[in-house]
Amino acid sequence: MSEKRISPKITPARIAKLAAVAAVYVVLTYALGFMSYGSIQFRVAEALMLLCFYRKDYGISMIIGCFVANIFSPMMLMDMIFGTLATAMAVLLIYVSPNLYIASLAPVLTNAVIVGIELTLSFKTPFWLNAAEVAAGEFVCVSVVGVILFKALEKNTKFMRLVTG
Repeated sequence: MSEKRISPKITPARIAKLAAVAAVYVVLTYALGFMSYGSIQFRVAEALMLLCFYRKDYGISMIIGCFVANIFSPMMLMDMIFGTLATAMAVLLIYVSPNLYIASLAPVLTNAVIVGIELTLSFKTPFWLNAAEVAAGEFVCVSVVGVILFKALEKNTKFMRLVTG
């Protein structure tokens, strides 16, 4: 189902679509800020990471969206660096994922490790605890909510044309 392509020609319409997706990521993260930051986090916007499975250039939206959303984090600079790195690495893993289910585990893994390290360095708390808490939130938001959402949306041809076009 996934072409995972990058448009050979970036058009103003494509740039607008990518910017809109990044903005949705930022708005969702900021609006749900009470549960989007910290060691136990449920960043609902992370479900959007699965867009990268359908088309590679959404990785740009996710990386920029994560960076901007982390400006509002209580750990601003650390989250801007570590969180964005975790997102970039997840995007790369999603690109090579054979199916949506495997793709959904990429953000779980990268955020658990990278944000887990960030939290350990910042708060001197055990890495394994930080990684487990971050992984749990990512798993719920991406591997459960995100997969259910996108599997349902795959049945909508208009939506899929919008996403892949």
